[in-house]
Amino acid sequence: MTRVAELPTPALLVDLDRLERNIARMAAAFSGAGVGLRPHAKTSKCLEVVLRQLGAGALGMTCSTPAEVAWLQAAGVPDLLWAHAPVGPPKVAFVVEAARRGGLTVALDSPEAAAPLSAAAAAAGVEVPFVLEVNTGHARLGVDPEHVPATAASLAALPGLRLRGLLTHEGHLAAMPDRPSLEAAGRTAGALLARLADGLRAGGHAIDVVSVGSTPGATSAPFAPGVTEGRPGTYVYYDANQIRLGSCTLEDCALTVLARVVSVQRAGRPIIDAGIKAMSSDTIAAAGSVGLVGTPDVTFADANEEHGFLLDPGGRLAVGDLVRIVPNHACGTTNMWSHLYAVRGDAVEARWDISARY
Repeated sequence: MTRVAELPTPALLVDLDRLERNIARMAAAFSGAGVGLRPHAKTSKCLEVVLRQLGAGALGMTCSTPAEVAWLQAAGVPDLLWAHAPVGPPKVAFVVEAARRGGLTVALDSPEAAAPLSAAAAAAGVEVPFVLEVNTGHARLGVDPEHVPATAASLAALPGLRLRGLLTHEGHLAAMPDRPSLEAAGRTAGALLARLADGLRAGGHAIDVVSVGSTPGATSAPFAPGVTEGRPGTYVYYDANQIRLGSCTLEDCALTVLARVVSVQRAGRPIIDAGIKAMSSDTIAAAGSVGLVGTPDVTFADANEEHGFLLDPGGRLAVGDLVRIVPNHACGTTNMWSHLYAVRGDAVEARWDISARY
């Protein structure tokens, strides 16, 4: 059996013990509360991971891109939510074709986004289920709460579309100053969405989906009374960002980049063979490093495309040494790679493809 030290570097690794533990814990928390779990596929983009999530009880998957939808539909995953606006002729045509196969719900937040999809769906004789996206604080996509009743009525009246419920991404939780504030903001976001759903039901709409989604909020927003499902993604691997937010510890982080020291020409500044093309540059500025190095007192300070600049004041590292690095953002790192190695301890058990990349 291949050992980790025998792999070519850089390499993307997933620790199977941690992966399986993360999947089981989140599934148990949601199941125990009677809330549906719909993980975000963008974190892993890996069918072997998705199948483990579904096997643990996930009701379906969340997608970010048409490529993810097409990949998972082809794999036979029956219940998909595309949490992005299907705007533009190619995306509209894609959704209409996907609607013929069934099992896809899309997110909309305005008549302008919905009208072309409505016209295409009606012309094709198909019905596209949708959720109305609501801004609960992140102010990315999503209608503001006071406009939910009017917008829902406007979109529900369009031919070819069927309103199923409400969706939010409570991404603003990541900016909270501490964990108690984060938890409180998550509960507030979930309660707001549930209250808006109750208002739509009182207005005659059939609402069966009240969907929140984030890993920082996975311990709060989904458990507000009236929320039906949560869409965390990063939890399957966790990452350095989630450590900083208090969502996990280093021992929960399943995804690492394996790199090797290639030069120590300057004392205290080893160079490794993994740069931003191995890690992604996502959140480097905010995090103050390129990732968390598993070697004590060593910092991943900077990177070029194929080179990483470490700070090693104790002179621990020598040419040829291996280091394992927890990325700042697991999702962005995954998208840099075409495959990963599934490892248990020091043993490499499998090589898994990463699909639906840009």
